[in-house]
Amino acid sequence: MYINCAYLNNSLIDFMDKSKPLIVGSCGTYHLFTRPKLPTHRPKGRLDFQLLYVASGKTHFYFGKGEEDTVVTAGNMVIYRPKEPQKYVYYGSEQAEVYWVHFTGNNVKNILRSYGIGDDMQVFHTGTSLELTRIFKQMIQELHQCKADYKELLTLLLHQIFIHIHRQLTKDHKLKNDYLDNEMELAIQYFNENYNSEINIEKYAASRGMSISWFIRNFKQYTDTTPMQYLVSMRITNAQMLLETTSYNVTEIGNIVGYDNPLYFSRIFKKCKGVSPSEYRKQEQPPFLQSP
Repeated sequence: MYINCAYLNNSLIDFMDKSKPLIVGSCGTYHLFTRPKLPTHRPKGRLDFQLLYVASGKTHFYFGKGEEDTVVTAGNMVIYRPKEPQKYVYYGSEQAEVYWVHFTGNNVKNILRSYGIGDDMQVFHTGTSLELTRIFKQMIQELHQCKADYKELLTLLLHQIFIHIHRQLTKDHKLKNDYLDNEMELAIQYFNENYNSEINIEKYAASRGMSISWFIRNFKQYTDTTPMQYLVSMRITNAQMLLETTSYNVTEIGNIVGYDNPLYFSRIFKKCKGVSPSEYRKQEQPPFLQSP
């Protein structure tokens, strides 16, 4: 299990603050892959708003009073409002990777409405996006470091997330065909489970009875990224996690995430992150754990 959370004033206590239109109180990420289960249950909810983004895998949410779960897959967000009961579960076997942010303020409802997030919305599709992941990670980092004007920057970063949501919600060409939706979800699941193996996208499309051009076009429409970009995003994101939490060398990490050639891995990593894997480890991370 990987966890990285940050809290305003280092306080884990939720709060309501109406001194400004929008205030970020905390944010973080969970990536469940070693523990069998991670449940959350807040019968009385929280005092603030919560937005959760499922970056990969799937999660189980229980809305209302029923015991039937709503399966929320990668590329979707869930929003909770103040004092709304919360109950959800992540399972390690489903490789849940979730980012979340808590926020409050005196104009939150109107801000959400202005970005197309209605008062009755609970789950909505946003597509899987490396940019969304980057924004959440930057928010976590800003709350950890507390540099000058970090509170204002946190608000701006949250607005960026809202803009991404609004653009996705207002798309005129969203897929609405059950067959297409199912095929794209199957492809995402296959890529999530096999991202560190050699995947021939053309062969995968053929195995599902699709032409490569048709598959790439509809996959991009569904996820806002091409199949290859999606795979690279998964590999680099998991490489980051290994650089942050283990003492494996760069060559070993490249092998783990699917790159046999360490030079090619370093080149791809630098293209995505702006620095090499070694430089990323040096500038971003604390002392490392011993290799298991």
